[in-house]
Amino acid sequence: MTNPAGAQITRLLFECHAVGINRDQPYVLAGGWASPVYVDVRLLIAEQTVRKAITRLATEYLGTNGVNLEYDAIAGAETAGIPFATLLADATQKPLRYVRKKPLGIGRNAQVEGGNVEGMRVLLMDDMTTDATIKGAFVKGLRAAGAVVTDILTVFFYDVFPGVDTTLMESGVNLHSLATWSDVLRYAPEEAMSADDRQELEQFLRDPVRWSAWHGGRSTARF
Repeated sequence: MTNPAGAQITRLLFECHAVGINRDQPYVLAGGWASPVYVDVRLLIAEQTVRKAITRLATEYLGTNGVNLEYDAIAGAETAGIPFATLLADATQKPLRYVRKKPLGIGRNAQVEGGNVEGMRVLLMDDMTTDATIKGAFVKGLRAAGAVVTDILTVFFYDVFPGVDTTLMESGVNLHSLATWSDVLRYAPEEAMSADDRQELEQFLRDPVRWSAWHGGRSTARF
């Protein structure tokens, strides 16, 4: 299914200079993958107009586009997911929580902050997903606190690394994203990417595991 948010998110990413391409010095992503490209979604929270656009696109995605999720609260994933979850919670008039990767270790030793989630249907929101490994810790934390978690919304999803489907299935959640690298290739302004950069990105997307291994990164689907 075509994602109508993809073109607009791509435009915002390039306007905010959030897309990094480096053929000589690969980026190291969460999970140890090496990549010639990186998206700094956190740059999208700087300007009010961009924040409003992201929030509108997220709200439209959830309410239309065949998704129509039902949830009682939104939880932002520590740390970059929190501002996006806050904006979406305000726009949809839902309670807000946030969840840590692991309990704090002091005070209440809580992993979920902002209030009780017992029996609540909680939508987890994060800024970016690479191979979804870290998302499992957030889901477990919310469920341990009594929440019902079946869906994750992420602004950008790499959608190239193996094992994502298995990870999500084992966690019992569905992943929704506003944009992926396929959208970037399709909608990036011609002046924003050189022919060499585009070629490198296409090569990476064809076989990201091999590309990562050749450039000193992770070389298998799981550690």
